[in-house]
Amino acid sequence: MGIKKSLKEFYFFKIKKWTVLQYRIYRFRKMGMNIGEDPWIFSDGVETAEPYLVTIGNHVMIANEVHFTTHDASASYFIPGASDIFGRINIGDNVFIGMGSIILPGVTIADNCIIGAGSVVTKSFLKEGGVIAGNPARLSCSVDDLNKKYEGYDLNTWNVPSKKDYLLQNENKFKVANAGD
Repeated sequence: MGIKKSLKEFYFFKIKKWTVLQYRIYRFRKMGMNIGEDPWIFSDGVETAEPYLVTIGNHVMIANEVHFTTHDASASYFIPGASDIFGRINIGDNVFIGMGSIILPGVTIADNCIIGAGSVVTKSFLKEGGVIAGNPARLSCSVDDLNKKYEGYDLNTWNVPSKKDYLLQNENKFKVANAGD
């Protein structure tokens, strides 16, 4: 690790007492990414070569290992004289992007949507309140339908003294996957 990076991390983590999450958001904004209020970005993968082509709305949560891609270099193989195809990525307000998802160039996600873990989003979803999942991603159901499906399975571990004890005492609320056909 370089001295400059060490000094920068010392300043932000020890003097300013920032969390890794706060520092990550600061770094993305400094690179030119437009990020709204109250973001929760747990993935470094949203860092892209063209951060100024990414807009993230308010109250967005992005899980680990999510990747944003604002260009497609494969154009150099099939379009003579071209190097890339570019596209903006626009994420609406109150969106959750699940772990391991990939958002490709030119994609817009409407407000109040959920993108399921591992999804590859190749096209825009402009209808609010949708659950988007799969490879390639498609509209799976509405957030209201998902809410009904998981009613009774909801747990809140954010403010409990011991997550382990809380979970083990509430195992009756765990979701059980259906057996395959």
